[in-house]
Amino acid sequence: MKNLCAVLVGTRNPLNVGAVARAMSNFGAMELRAVRPYEKAWREAKSAVGAGELLARAKEFANLAEAVADCSLVVGTTAVGNREMKHPLRRLEEGARLMGKRMETGRVAVLFGSEKWGLSNEDLSYCHWLMRIPTRVEHRSMNLGQAAAVVMYELGRRERITAEEAEGPQRARRRGEKPAPLKPKGAAPGRGMKEEFADMETVERIGEALLEALRKSGYIAARGEAKAEEKLRRMLRRFSLETGDAEVFLGMVRKILWKLDQDG
Repeated sequence: MKNLCAVLVGTRNPLNVGAVARAMSNFGAMELRAVRPYEKAWREAKSAVGAGELLARAKEFANLAEAVADCSLVVGTTAVGNREMKHPLRRLEEGARLMGKRMETGRVAVLFGSEKWGLSNEDLSYCHWLMRIPTRVEHRSMNLGQAAAVVMYELGRRERITAEEAEGPQRARRRGEKPAPLKPKGAAPGRGMKEEFADMETVERIGEALLEALRKSGYIAARGEAKAEEKLRRMLRRFSLETGDAEVFLGMVRKILWKLDQDG
């Protein structure tokens, strides 16, 4: 859970900010970030019983790109409703499992939108995929603090299970029993180390360079640039680039840009 950060986008209610902080502290997630929070809510969040230190360390960001720059996986939460989904959508159980694996090697961000509107389409374009809590179809939406508590519980539960599995051999030794062999975790077949995925700062630089190349080549028109940028951002996140591949990709695009400038 030390590699998890919760990101609140456009939060307006101080009670909700406090409730999220308390849920995070309950289950071991200690990094809270806020993007464009309603100033009064951010300043007056006082309901975080036992989580005052977490709130004191919380960071505020002007935009979402900066808030998730050091993360290798960004997951948005949604009640779905009637909106058109442009991302893979996973139930909480599956999402928590995938997030838990990624948290072994890098920082993961889970996004919660404003109480009134949720996450905007632009906010969602920064996500690799989306996750939902399986509520009743007749009543999909949850209070922000409650939703955060359920998500934190599920993520923390997986960590507790892992800790209990690791504790098993030690208990066996104390009882004088022969412990069962542990299965190696995290190593991919034929590889000696876990994959390290590119952080979003690098992915954003790739996106900016690609957008510039597309602009200079005439592939996109000025009036369609905003929509193209959003589509490009979603596409790059679907690639789930590893660190080394991302640096090579960035170098390729910069070389193309250099060539375009030379020929221009």
